[in-house]
Order: sequence, then structure tokens, then C-alpha cells
Amino acid sequence: MNSIKRTSIFILTAFVIIAIGGSSAFAQKAPEFNNDLMMGDKTYAYLIADKLEYRSINGSNPVMWDIKGYIGKDLGKFWFKSHGEAVPTESQAHMEFQGLYSRAISPYLDVTGGLRYDLAYEHGNKSRGFATVGLQGKAPYFIHFESGIYVSEAGNISADLEAEYDLLFTQRLIGQPIFETSIALQDVPEWGVGSGFNNIGLGFRLRYEFVREFAPYIGINWERQLGETADMARAGGGHISNFSMLGGVRMWF
Repeated sequence: MNSIKRTSIFILTAFVIIAIGGSSAFAQKAPEFNNDLMMGDKTYAYLIADKLEYRSINGSNPVMWDIKGYIGKDLGKFWFKSHGEAVPTESQAHMEFQGLYSRAISPYLDVTGGLRYDLAYEHGNKSRGFATVGLQGKAPYFIHFESGIYVSEAGNISADLEAEYDLLFTQRLIGQPIFETSIALQDVPEWGVGSGFNNIGLGFRLRYEFVREFAPYIGINWERQLGETADMARAGGGHISNFSMLGGVRMWF
């Protein structure tokens, strides 16, 4: 009788262990594979007005913008970029548009390629197109940069570079020094471009991020044309350098 009782207890205990083990294994079962679980397979969209500002310059007060956005995955993205300035009171404007594809070649560096289109309104309308390749991303010390080499439809070759750095005074108050320059291999008189280094620009913007997506700012900017580009500006009665106070807003979605 005791033997039967011990056997019954053993069988009941075995069933309890199997039941508990089975339910635990079921609870820990891995989910079915889905591409959404792979971070690199997600599609992202981003749009930022990095600069949207009014500049106070002696003789003209232009509105300037630098807007860009992308849609794509971690490794590959399609970009749209627009940069330019306009003087509404004088019906003058210079606009630049780019459509690019970027491919990540390291965690902090992308190679880009695509098309650029320039449009200018000043003493008549004019336009020109380019093919472009470039690099963008973060250099050491988290300096963000964008660079490009351009070949125009007329075969003219040029390049540019812009670099900026976010200097955090607090979590919301951020200073941003900016450096930019460009170079051309040929003279393009109709666009006021000479061979060699064309210009240099230095700026500083101080923004306050009420929220990360919205930050008004104030700042200063200095630009100077160089070499043959400066000679062309002098011959046309233009200024070769200017200093401006500015105010604007930076916002992203």
C-alpha cells in the first residue's frame, strides 16, 4: 500500500514539474522573426530647417535658409537639400537645390552622390545644373561637416566645405561656430566665380532650445570673397566682404 502511495506521489510530482517547465518554456519562446525587429531595416524620415534667418547687412537685408531632409534606412537614404538667400526689396535671390543618395561607409561618415540645380534672379534669370559626389558626417571631436565636388553641365569643376560644432553651455543654451569655403578650377564670369579659392565664411549662432525641435537663435556672420572672385566683384562695383548681425530659428520634424 505504501509502495502504491509513493508511486502516486512520484507521478503527481513529475506531472507538476513537467507542467511548470512547459509553461515556462512557452513563456520564454522567442517571437516569430520579422524584419521590423531588425533596426537597420526600419525606414526613417527627417526634415530640418537648420538655418532660417534674417541678416542685417549694410545695403541689403537678405533672408537666408538652409533646409534639408531625408527618407531611408540606416545605411541608405534619399536626401533633399535647399540653400539660398533672397533680398525681397530688390527682387534678388540665389537658390540651390540638391537631390542626393547617401550610403554609410562608417558609423559617422556617409558618401553622397546626385544632382544639384542653381537658380538666380539678378539682372535677368539664369540657371545651371551639376552632377555631384561628396562626404558628410562627423569628424573627430564631433565636428559636423558637409562637402561636395561638382561638375557643371558646361564641364566646370568646383568644390565646397561647411563645418560646424555644437558647444553646449547648458543642455538648452548652445553655441554653434561655423566655417565654410569653396574653390573652383575654372573662371565662370557669368556667375561671378573665379578660379582658385572663392570665399571664406565664419559665423557664430547662439540658440536656446525651448524644446529640441524648436530653437530661436541670434548670431554674427562674416564673409569675404577671395582671389579672382574678389577681382570680379570689385570690377562689378560689388562688395568683397560683409559683416552681418542675424536672428532666426532652427526647427526640425
